[in-house]
Amino acid sequence: MEANDSLVIKAPKKSPLLPRLVVLAFAMVCGVYICFICLKQINTNNGGSTTSNKFLDVKVVRQLCNSSGIEQWEIPLVHYPNPVTFSREECVCNPVRYFAILSMQRSGSGWFETLMNSHINVSSNGEIFGKKDRRANVTAIVNVLDRVYNLDWFSSASKNECNAAVGFKWMLNQGVLEHHEGIVDYFNRNGVHAIFLFRRNLIRRLISVLANSYDKSKKPLNGTHKSHVHSVAEVFFLNR
Repeated sequence: MEANDSLVIKAPKKSPLLPRLVVLAFAMVCGVYICFICLKQINTNNGGSTTSNKFLDVKVVRQLCNSSGIEQWEIPLVHYPNPVTFSREECVCNPVRYFAILSMQRSGSGWFETLMNSHINVSSNGEIFGKKDRRANVTAIVNVLDRVYNLDWFSSASKNECNAAVGFKWMLNQGVLEHHEGIVDYFNRNGVHAIFLFRRNLIRRLISVLANSYDKSKKPLNGTHKSHVHSVAEVFFLNR
């Protein structure tokens, strides 16, 4: 009887407090990390990530516009710019091609550019890299190219919002050869058409260069310098 009446004392169960604290700490760390990532993304979007926003806008426009009439191989060469300075309105889905006329002085590039600009929806903006600060380095060149091909470059050749092709004239001595690697990479990434325009007869080009230099110094045409003549009489004065 005494054995049956003895008091049995069980060992106390281990408290689950420590595992709970570990789980809570892990959850807090995960929450702080997720909040940090979200805030970083918000700051990136609002802090001037213009390039990311531009690419996002281009992708959205591509999705909204119907490209069924464009050949599959031509899709990388077709663009839908989203200008900052104006709205393309009803022409937002009009595809735009990018081009650059690569040439040398006295090679007929002025005539060729005039011919292209005679089209109502083609804009060739002239020698935009004539100023040295625009071609000082690759970064400066890319910034100018981005403005031109986003339709934010304004010149006398700028057309309306329904542009079908936009570009400019680029002389080989205006930074092309010095920064050719960065330029070629930009052209390949953005699907820019490079139009090489050179005069077949090099002797005639040299004669034209000499005539232009003479006219610049002597100015026989009423005391003014004209890079291009427009009549037989003007040619006669330059060749006297």
